Amino acid sequence: MHANDILIDGYDRIRETVHSVVADLPADTLNHRPAPGVNSISWLVWHLTRVQDDHVAEVAGLTQVWLSGGWCERFGLDLPADDTGYGHGSAEVAKVTVTSGSLLTGYFDAVHGQSREFLSGLTVPDFARVVDEDWDPPVTLGARLVSVLADDLEHAGQAAYLRGLLTAR
Repeated sequence: MHANDILIDGYDRIRETVHSVVADLPADTLNHRPAPGVNSISWLVWHLTRVQDDHVAEVAGLTQVWLSGGWCERFGLDLPADDTGYGHGSAEVAKVTVTSGSLLTGYFDAVHGQSREFLSGLTVPDFARVVDEDWDPPVTLGARLVSVLADDLEHAGQAAYLRGLLTAR
């Protein structure tokens, strides 16, 4: 098994979790925030998808699906088009609502497809390419892709936990 196969497996696991979290939930449950300052399932899934879209598109030299696939317009959020959710406070989190789970999974699947295609073409030397020199040590492509994987799995797990809380009521 090659490194890109391992990453593809990890990114596929994010997809499995996102779909199981969102499946059959009505919009009011997806958008529900169980307490002030707590993220909703909608925000968590939107954010993890935006981070993957932003970060993978950047290192792949591609346009973000959010911007090129009409997803920004379909979501119609009162946020800047380049917003990924990083640093959001309660007011910004409240702006991320959806009318259906299919909006979330549709966007996620489009991003996942672009990420998967990029990952499948990588070779061993690609992983050592420096993609961000603003850190010490500089960030390699391999480190960035693992960072996105870890961040996305963390948020997907938070969304799964929140689903359990909300559907057990």
